[in-house]
This record gives sequence, structure tokens and C-alpha cells, in this order.
Amino acid sequence: MAGLRGEAAIVGFVELSPERKPTRPPMFTIEQYARLAKAALDDAGLDGSAIDGLVTHGIAESDMFAPATLSEYLGIAINFGETVDLGGATAAGMVWRAAAAVELGLCEAVLVMVPGAYNMPVSKNRPPKEFGYFGASSNTYGSPQAEFEIPYGNLGQNAPYAQIARRYAAEYGYDARAVAKIAADQRTNACATPDAVFYGQPITIDDVLASPMIADPLHRLEIVMPCMGGAGVIVANESVARRGRNRPVWIKGFGEHVSFKTPTYAENLLRSPISKAADRAFEMAGLQRSDMDMASIYDCYTITVLMSIEDAGFCEKGKGMEFVASHDLTYRGDFPLNTAGGQLSFGQAGMAGGMHHVCDGTRQIMGRAGAAQVPDCDRAFVSGNGGIMSEQVALVLQGD
Repeated sequence: MAGLRGEAAIVGFVELSPERKPTRPPMFTIEQYARLAKAALDDAGLDGSAIDGLVTHGIAESDMFAPATLSEYLGIAINFGETVDLGGATAAGMVWRAAAAVELGLCEAVLVMVPGAYNMPVSKNRPPKEFGYFGASSNTYGSPQAEFEIPYGNLGQNAPYAQIARRYAAEYGYDARAVAKIAADQRTNACATPDAVFYGQPITIDDVLASPMIADPLHRLEIVMPCMGGAGVIVANESVARRGRNRPVWIKGFGEHVSFKTPTYAENLLRSPISKAADRAFEMAGLQRSDMDMASIYDCYTITVLMSIEDAGFCEKGKGMEFVASHDLTYRGDFPLNTAGGQLSFGQAGMAGGMHHVCDGTRQIMGRAGAAQVPDCDRAFVSGNGGIMSEQVALVLQGD
């Protein structure tokens, strides 16, 4: 099949410590990009002259020409520039696009950066409500969602994900303790990760179930924790990878599938696009689910993780709760999952939340996860999820 040859690697990464309350000074997004770029280059042991490609999600200060604006600001001339907009799947989507550009010979090394949810300086020329990495709403007047869904109260994230969970319960049953175990196990991982926003704050299944109900059946501790931060990676060819300081993490396979924006138009709420994306990624990589040493699955909600485990093929459809209940999901367990805590316990720094999962897999394969290191970790499955289980990307990563 057409696809990657596995000849592009992640050679360096950066993930800023998440903050629930800002201690860093306000920065424009172009300043955030610069900080992330410098940190990623330092991590890889490279200088800016090695970079000739750039993938962004956008810049709040420039509605158009994001790659050119950033290229100019960073002082880096590029042979490949790309802007990706896939919600929480953006980061994973950026990575495979960078890998494809490298394999095509368009460039040798690509900066893939995602600033995340920083406070920005207030300007009289731009109302503060428009600040932030997300920019203006995508649901403005004239959009189908604004016209036909929002007037009836179908908006936001909590209620739609709860609808999916309720539909799952009606179809397959619902073991609240099994789903809560996802959050509890990931908190164990966060407690072994000093940079996690909930480091040193363990929780139990009972704690999860005792937390306030936000949208039935989802409790507060089953819902992602917004914070501030940022993350990024450098994707490079073998020549650059071999002169870097880290173990290369080769991008062996990817899949991407987008079939709707809102659940109203989903053909089947219980069959998410990650099923097709994961099948393609594993086929491209020539690997099986059983070959994976860890998984880093997008976890805006516990139900997202449960659905993704099933749809990505790690267990049969409808058997996810049995799977979760019978496996140890911690870094020391038999199915290491979101080993830095995931977004539920490490923190979701806006759009950079998706890059957390790329960094999680990369960190493990490079052998740099510290106390949370999975022994002999050579392969990782990474997922990205945008919208309401609507835009999904899968990656298969492998070390030498």
C-alpha cells in the first residue's frame, strides 16, 4: 500500500510543564513558537541551520500566511510549510505530514510546534475574547452547527461526550468502576511524572466516582484538566537523526480519517474514525497491535479512551470495560497507557494536548521517562482525536 517507508524520525521533543495558574509571563503565539523551537533544537542537539521545514496549526497574530510569518520570525528559510487544523488530532496529523515531506526529499528536518493556551498580552486592537490559540469560533453565524444545533442546546464538549457514553451504555452496558479505573491508573502514571499537573496527588476509583457528576455518566475526574503549556517535536531524515543526541523514533505508519464534525451527523456514534485510521497505520507499519509496548491514546474523557481502545482494535467492540478492568494500565502494567498521566492527569494545554501523546510515546521509546519508564519500550501506538470523536489520526512509532 502507498504510505510511509519509516525513514523519518522524531529526533527531539519539548513539552513544557503544564500550569493551572500562569507563572510565566504572557507571550504572543509567535513568541511561544520561538521558545518551543529553541527547546526542541537543544533537546535534539541541533542548531537552527538544520531546519528547512515547518508545520503549524496557525498563529493568533496572523490570520493568513502562518508558515511564512513564523519562518520570518524564527529566521529560518523553509522548503516545506504546512498548516494543519484537525482539533485534538492536529498534532498527530502534523507529525505524519512532516514525515511524508521528509521522505519525499522536500526537506531534511521539520519543526512541528504546538503552543498551548497561554495568556496573551492584551491589545486595544484585538478584543481579549479573541485571544488564545484557538482564535475565533468555528461555529459563527452561517455555519450548519450555529444554524441547526446550537439553538437547541447541542453545544460544547461535556454533553456530546456524555451522549456517546449513554449510547454505549444502552448498547453494551456500563461498568462505572471500570471506566473510572482509566482515570485512576493514569493518575498513578502522573504521580511518577514530576512535570504532571497532578504529580503527587493519587486518586482511587472511589475518588473518581465520588467526584461531582458533570454530565451523566461523566464525573469531574473523568474530564480533562485545562492548563497552560506547549509542546513540539523535530522530524528529520536519517542523516540528521544519526548526528543528533537522542535515539531516533521512526514514524512507521499513520492513518487519518474524518467523517463528520458533530455527532448529529455521525453514521454510528459507537464506531469512531480511529478504527479506519488505526487499521491503515498498522498495515503501513507491518506491525500488529500485540507488537506495541505502550499506547498513548487521546483522553479528553474516559469514554474517549474506552472507545479508542476498542475501535483501534486492542479488544473487541463492546468488550472495552472488561479489557480495562482486567489489565493494569499503569507504566508498570501489562497494557501501559498514557504513561505520563495523559491529558486527564498531566494536563491539557489547549491544542498542545494532542502533542502530549506524541511526546509520551517518544519519551518512552527514547528511554527518557524516568520513574515511569516502561522496560524495553521499542514501539508505541499514538492517537489523536478532534471534535466529538470526529477527526482522528493514528501513528505507529518505533525505535531502532
